[in-house]
Amino acid sequence: MNNNRVAKPEWLKINLGSVKGFQNIESMLKELNLKTVCKEANCPNRAECYSSGTATFLIMGGVCTRKCKFCNVKDGSPKDLDSDEPKHIAEAVKKLKLNYVVVTSVTRDDLADGGASHFAKVIREIRKIDKDVRIEVLIPDLKGREESLKIVLKAMPEVLNHNIETIPRLYDLIRPEAEYNRSLDILKSAKTTAPKIKTKSGIMLGLGETREEVIEVFKDLREHSCDLLTIGQYLRPSAEHYPVYEYVTPEEFEWYKQKAEEMGFENVASGPLVRSSYKAWQLYND
Repeated sequence: MNNNRVAKPEWLKINLGSVKGFQNIESMLKELNLKTVCKEANCPNRAECYSSGTATFLIMGGVCTRKCKFCNVKDGSPKDLDSDEPKHIAEAVKKLKLNYVVVTSVTRDDLADGGASHFAKVIREIRKIDKDVRIEVLIPDLKGREESLKIVLKAMPEVLNHNIETIPRLYDLIRPEAEYNRSLDILKSAKTTAPKIKTKSGIMLGLGETREEVIEVFKDLREHSCDLLTIGQYLRPSAEHYPVYEYVTPEEFEWYKQKAEEMGFENVASGPLVRSSYKAWQLYND
């Protein structure tokens, strides 16, 4: 493991406290007992998204059953599911006047269906509020259970997102409880089961991967029916997490974007600050 500290370049420095509306969104979410991945994962785009009245909802608590080496979400033993959460999410969608909603979760290996039924309930409650709201779900791997995936797909989100995260060579180091091929199979199964639902995935750069390895991941994703792709810079949450090997330049991200588009992805968001749900509505609509 590379423990040498790499200096953060200017293009990654952000002032989180400088945008209007930040506290208003935080207060409303706290009032409804809701969490966002924006805050839990310390997303660098939090201020920008909050200021435009958007957020990515994190359901099923803020404690994950896995210990990925790149993630800032706490790991441990999660609490029981909050049965009121789906309705509270729908209320927040109404108050924020959203027309595109992203819902994600911690990994819940403690649940028989991995939380699939809870995802489906959230989708249905949002539809009750407004049937025209577009919904994207960013799901964990559900341990590869096809029956769990079908529960989510039956609720008909517009986009089924599942992140590949990194190249297969690094899985044992940063995603020891996940499986590269299992994640690919989720995307393929989703498209086979529900062809009208767009599939999406994301990869982080700066973990020690090579260009050739990244292109191979793009190829694998396309071969497994992935429509949309996000490519972003890995940012180390703390000294306890996996180190940053490299800060990839904006020019390099543009090169990856062009390569991915040439390989047939419908839309690609690529840049140092791009995250799974960053401007997700644009990736879906463009």
